[in-house]
Amino acid sequence: KKEEVPASKGSFESIPLRLQAYERLVLLTERISLPSLISRLNQPGISAAEMKVILTENIKQEYDYNSTQQLYVSPVSWDAVRNLKEQNIMIINKVAAMLPPTASAQDLNKQLLELLMAQPNSSLHEMVLQALNYEAQKLMQ
Repeated sequence: KKEEVPASKGSFESIPLRLQAYERLVLLTERISLPSLISRLNQPGISAAEMKVILTENIKQEYDYNSTQQLYVSPVSWDAVRNLKEQNIMIINKVAAMLPPTASAQDLNKQLLELLMAQPNSSLHEMVLQALNYEAQKLMQ
């Protein structure tokens, strides 16, 4: 008969991996927030269309780089991160579509930031951070 590993031991050993996954997803959430992206990727002198591509590609790359973390977190947490990624890409595309073809990256960035400032209490970014922090706290109890 095989010796079985007690569930509590297996669970205890997975806690550091799970906490690390939540940590990485918090970092991902911060890195794909629109203000963070704009400050990190701003390139004066390029068009709004070029900036749109830079912003959306960066979001996708960050997300893809961290996609394996879904193995260690709850489906609710992973869905929240995925929804944030999709929402940010949608916002960038919608705002870029409203600008004239001659708009600059600065115009796009300004419009994005103004949109975020107009809705400070409905930030999905903040809700995702709260959900990730809550679940990580539950693991540490």
